[in-house]
Amino acid sequence: MARLKVSVGHDLATELGDDRDAVLHELAERTGASVYLRGNELTLEGEDPAVDRAKAMVEELSQLVVQGISIGPQTVEAVAGVLTADGRAVDVLHDVVWRHRGQRVSPKTLGQKAYVDAIRANTVTFGIGPAGTGKTYLAIALAVAALSEREVARIILTRPAVEAGERLGFLPGDLQAKVDPYLRPLFDALHDMLDADKLLNYIDTGMIEVAPLAFMRGRTLNDSFIILDEAQNTSPEQMQMFLTRLGFGSRVVVTGDITQIDLPREQRSGLVNVMRVLEGVPDISFIHFSDADVVRHKLVQRIVNAYLHHAEQNGPGRPE
Repeated sequence: MARLKVSVGHDLATELGDDRDAVLHELAERTGASVYLRGNELTLEGEDPAVDRAKAMVEELSQLVVQGISIGPQTVEAVAGVLTADGRAVDVLHDVVWRHRGQRVSPKTLGQKAYVDAIRANTVTFGIGPAGTGKTYLAIALAVAALSEREVARIILTRPAVEAGERLGFLPGDLQAKVDPYLRPLFDALHDMLDADKLLNYIDTGMIEVAPLAFMRGRTLNDSFIILDEAQNTSPEQMQMFLTRLGFGSRVVVTGDITQIDLPREQRSGLVNVMRVLEGVPDISFIHFSDADVVRHKLVQRIVNAYLHHAEQNGPGRPE
């Protein structure tokens, strides 16, 4: 049994003791050590490996606070993941993609950091992985940042309108009302990034367009940041059609999860197909996320793991 006392700065002590010691509780859970804070002195108790982990995490958290980054339970979770992958938390979490009303959008894992870097460096980037890894959210944050910096003239967000058990035709209303449920997650992300009046103005002037994939046919998209979400539900023909819309001065991000394909069983997924077709093509990057990149509720990570294990045991049940 080891016992270590660590002196911490006032700012870090304030962050650690905030919200009914939520950060301390998360730190203890993530490291397996008992953690106590009295004034500016932090006491770590437990087995040697647990105390060493806690000490390393406190050092990383201290660097984040020095950089002006507010910490919380999710920060502790992110730092734990980065340290497990032999990275430095400050290198990942200090990369602020977008700020809005005091909120910061930043990568929280090494996989997310690689994804952000790939989008910045390549014309076409594919983000492939399970739910909760921030594929769409980070891409939209980068798009809003690019629009704000006038690197692009507009943002185009699109998804295939494929039913996941429900029937599109049974929904009430006109065509726009029918497709709104499929596009709602994109609008939700935009509302997190922009004030409502500014978002409405962007949409009214065409600077932000959210539309079903079918609306992309026949267009050439110049000076645009284009995001195709839920790409696992495209056919190979739709994927080819979409990628050939790319115009001058544009950037494309394609996101999807090949474990959640809603196409008929006999239908091949355009996302699965394109991974083979475009492998090795310059200026195109494929980033694959794992369960370690899941940043939603802890239970989501366990659910992802369970489904991956089941697929490994039984096969994905999908044609190529």
